[in-house]
Amino acid sequence: MGTHQPQASLFAYRVDREQRVRPDHPLRRVAAVVDFSFVREQVAPCYGYNGHVSVDPVVILKLMFLLFYDDVPSERELLSRLGERLDYLWFLGYGLDDPIPDHSVLSKARHRWGREVFERLFVQTVQKCVAAGLVDGHKIHLDSSLVDANASKNSVLKSAPALIDALKAAYGAQEQKLTEPLAAESVNAGPVSTTDPDATVVRSSSGGPRLRYKHHRAVDNAHGVITAVRTTTGRVDEAQQLPSLIEQHTHNTAKAVDTAVADSKYGTVENYRHCQQLGITTHMADLQTKQAGTGRRAAIFPDTGFVYAAVTDTYRCPGGQTLHRHHWNAARRVWQYRTRAGLCAGCALRAQCTRAKDGRSLQRHEDHQLVQQARMQANSAVAKRDRRRRQHLMEGSFADAANNHGFKRARWRRLWRQEIQDWLIAAIQNVRILMAHPLRPVHTTAQAVRALVVLPSAGRCGFRIDERCLWAYEVAAVTRFGVN
Repeated sequence: MGTHQPQASLFAYRVDREQRVRPDHPLRRVAAVVDFSFVREQVAPCYGYNGHVSVDPVVILKLMFLLFYDDVPSERELLSRLGERLDYLWFLGYGLDDPIPDHSVLSKARHRWGREVFERLFVQTVQKCVAAGLVDGHKIHLDSSLVDANASKNSVLKSAPALIDALKAAYGAQEQKLTEPLAAESVNAGPVSTTDPDATVVRSSSGGPRLRYKHHRAVDNAHGVITAVRTTTGRVDEAQQLPSLIEQHTHNTAKAVDTAVADSKYGTVENYRHCQQLGITTHMADLQTKQAGTGRRAAIFPDTGFVYAAVTDTYRCPGGQTLHRHHWNAARRVWQYRTRAGLCAGCALRAQCTRAKDGRSLQRHEDHQLVQQARMQANSAVAKRDRRRRQHLMEGSFADAANNHGFKRARWRRLWRQEIQDWLIAAIQNVRILMAHPLRPVHTTAQAVRALVVLPSAGRCGFRIDERCLWAYEVAAVTRFGVN
């Protein structure tokens, strides 16, 4: 029976990180999938030629990745754990005797680099998922979620607009002293928080009013890959973000959107018109249909009960009266139709038609046929089925981010930092999807040859290696053998 002597060795010659980190460790797969080396070229203009040598930018980016990957409470906690985690040291390329960086290195790097580095990291994960065949690209699901700001409600000041503007100016002057970037324009025009002036007070269905940001994302229909991300203040309307999310999805995936799926918050006339002009099928719930039959519209004839005559450009109401074009609303881009003065007053169906003193009025939108076509698509059985799947995909995506990566609480303050947090979390979720759907590993040349695809062309057999096979071979080689 042996007895272990717990004495510290003066030198550790036999410690091999490659052997101490198991072959199937998740960080090995992350290192095989994600290329962090791009950061050196992108941030090179941020560094000079004299003075102290900085920490490797690749190491800094990997540390920020680990911060959200394992949902470490703080940067101080992450750096304090680093020395006792062999897997972290292996992932960073550190040895047992290498000095641990100070936590302030991360905050300084974020300020020096800006947002573009983290956006590029996210786009890289999207492109990896596209190359792996995990992105269909033609059908996307859209939704948003509120994120609690790192500020208390007690920091909100409500006062005269002049005093609020003076406070924002003073806050900006202090930021310049601290070499912090100052936004070109204020994003919070109402009551301002002295702690985080970019966050806005928003009331959610699950809680009272709090300082919050709003996170918008587009998720691909095939495997739930996040293809587009946008961060705004809490008061921004979700519907306004649909065009930018579609454009970002197309840019990141190089695939055109055929179908957009969303709930009634996105089902506005402007979005219907925009999607139809781009040839996108709108499976977004109709906001007007949802509001019909509620409030003042309860037990009132819907607009579909009025018959339009294109020849005379008039509507015929259920009571047999005619509604003529009255005026143009430039702000809403609609024509207003009304009956002659006094006709509705003596109508027997008035109680079922309108409660307005001036009688019933209708609106006909610009590009009305496109809007009506979008509404027909939104109310189809296929659209309802897609919205049921959207609920599963989007709620699952947000729940995974909240439970595993600290999505629902802002770590830092100011809008540009919140954007960095959202890009990092979205990139990590895409990497986890990529690792959860591994391609068949190819370990030897013989297996790679057997994976050749025979393609008939011009009456003869041609050979090519499938791109998915090559990608799987590369990942397997790096993961199992540590070679490129």
